[in-house]
Amino acid sequence: MSARRTTQIFAASTLYGAATLAAALDSGSFGRADRRILLVTNNAPVPETTPALDEADGFDLIRARFDEVISWNETISPLHPAGWTPRGSDLPMLQRYLRTLWRLGDDRVELALESIQVTPALAIAQLLPEASITVYADGLMSYGPTRNKIDTMIGGRVRRLLHLDLVPGLRPLLLGEFGAAPETVPAEAFTKVVAELSGPSPEAAETGPALLLGQYLAALKLLTAAEEEELHLRMVRGAVARGHRRLVFKPHPTAPDSWTGSLAEEAERLGAELTVEDRPVLAEVLYRETRPALVVGCFSTALLTAHSFYGLPTARVGTGTLLERLTPFPNSNRIPLTVVDAVVPPLEEDGTGGPAPDAAGLNDLVAAVGFAMQPKIRADLRPAAARHLSGPYAELTRVHFTRRRLTYLSLPGGLPVPRHPKVRGLARRALRLRKELRKRAAARK
Repeated sequence: MSARRTTQIFAASTLYGAATLAAALDSGSFGRADRRILLVTNNAPVPETTPALDEADGFDLIRARFDEVISWNETISPLHPAGWTPRGSDLPMLQRYLRTLWRLGDDRVELALESIQVTPALAIAQLLPEASITVYADGLMSYGPTRNKIDTMIGGRVRRLLHLDLVPGLRPLLLGEFGAAPETVPAEAFTKVVAELSGPSPEAAETGPALLLGQYLAALKLLTAAEEEELHLRMVRGAVARGHRRLVFKPHPTAPDSWTGSLAEEAERLGAELTVEDRPVLAEVLYRETRPALVVGCFSTALLTAHSFYGLPTARVGTGTLLERLTPFPNSNRIPLTVVDAVVPPLEEDGTGGPAPDAAGLNDLVAAVGFAMQPKIRADLRPAAARHLSGPYAELTRVHFTRRRLTYLSLPGGLPVPRHPKVRGLARRALRLRKELRKRAAARK
């Protein structure tokens, strides 16, 4: 009797994710397989007008590591990848259909998925229920807790968490409730993949420009369009104030074109020259091609790859404002903001900087924020949270917490709450009423 074939399916929605998978394959993070499929998902609001990752420049070099490429969008068309999950009653039929469509037969299937807690990864895991799962991390979010409670029938299949070591010494919290073992993808393997996607690097003596990274935070409803434009203008002013006269702005692919005009005008007014990098390439490709003298951003993962993988100077803008505004508290952008605010120096000398915590202090800070975000999913983090909030970095990092959240969780730094149940109930009602009044006042404005 012949042995069962093994098919590995790697799902990716971005070129950054595909490059991470390529680096993991090159470094031997995945075992032998008879067939390797790259499953491409396009999660853009209107996929028909946004190129998928397999249409990006340099994709052919990554594609060579896989036997074939399959489109998840075409598989479930006309449904949208970000909004569809199979109904429980349809699962047996759809599971058989998928094995037939992808010619899986009775193959042993291994999955590599990103963002397992949401679609499309969650739907893919449901449709291949016998497959073991490796989750590979989506940048800085891997350091945060799982954003939603995952069914144990899915989470229990996750064997490990593959991630880039963006902040050496910092342990990821993602999927820790299931015992998923963190495993790093070597930085050398990742930078080698980036080198394949890049043009020639500059001469060693050549001084590079200041590179400004746009994120389009207005799309995430974290800022208004006008506020984000002002954030980018602050990047220009701060870089020029540091003596940089050549600036390159890398906008988010979905950002309005009008922003780049105002940035160029501001740079010219300040005696500098700004150009826009409009190629759909990874920021890491620009690090290798231009060797920037400074990389500026808000809380982009690319700030950490610049520092940790390429040894480039970095600076942050606007993290304090976003930490104050970010709602609800469990918002999954909170940990990326926390990490960047803690380890990347500010661009502007506005007094918001301070000594970065050491590795132990940073782990406790992230654990404390993670517990405050998901106290039910990661109840095991309470001791670390209490240790941090009563330790030497507590005051320096208090901006990462709200007094209300600390009070609700009975953590150091919160307000004292009476023990009598009726009094506690009245206090909660008062807090809810105050929140509702603030919402109404904001709506009237």
